[in-house]
Amino acid sequence: MKPTLGYVGVGLMGLPMVKRLAPLGYAIRAFDIVAAQVEASQAAGATAAASAADAARGADLVILNLPTTDAVEHAMFGTSLGVDLETGKAIHGGHRHHMRAINTVCRAGGLAQAVEQGVLGSGIMYECIRHKVNYVLAGSIRDDGPIPDTIMDLKAAQDQYAAALVDVKLVIVLSTMLHGIGVGNMLPSAVRVVCIDINPAVVTKLCDRGTFQAVGLVTDVEPFLRELSQYLRQGDNPADARQ
Repeated sequence: MKPTLGYVGVGLMGLPMVKRLAPLGYAIRAFDIVAAQVEASQAAGATAAASAADAARGADLVILNLPTTDAVEHAMFGTSLGVDLETGKAIHGGHRHHMRAINTVCRAGGLAQAVEQGVLGSGIMYECIRHKVNYVLAGSIRDDGPIPDTIMDLKAAQDQYAAALVDVKLVIVLSTMLHGIGVGNMLPSAVRVVCIDINPAVVTKLCDRGTFQAVGLVTDVEPFLRELSQYLRQGDNPADARQ
């Protein structure tokens, strides 16, 4: 029996995944602050969820397609860029939540301190910190805030990426364009890069914009990860992996 999937964010990245997975028999509960995106997911075979929590309820796997700051805002205020994720409606004064979330983390001293102080108690960054998952946040000139964890000196950020990638021989970029191109440009040319995306333009752009060593595979992320996990469980014998 295939796992039940909860999708929070079915926009540019999430919706194509839903369109590929639903016909394959996966039960999908989808939520997005934009009603039209949820309706498009329903048309593809997903069930509409009333909230992010509803999408996660009973799911074997929850997939988040959310920017970092928006995820923090949602964890603190229940909104994303001022929109209530429970109702999908704009909140009076909600446009301030984005900066309030950033300021709250800044007052705490950073994401890890916010988790330690109980200010941040849920969300993807909370889980990364709680489970000691290494992460590097590189900023850009257009970033709001930013939060203290964000490295705004791109040369310093590149050094941090290099440190995180010591002895790493392979990087897999999964279903992202701007982030994938940015990461690819920070990688040493000796690191092999595999880009997995349903949009062929993402694969070509990554290669065209400096990551010449990248190899692209135009497919949905889910079947790729499923095949990869089966292969890893079975060992090095491809014939065993196909069974």
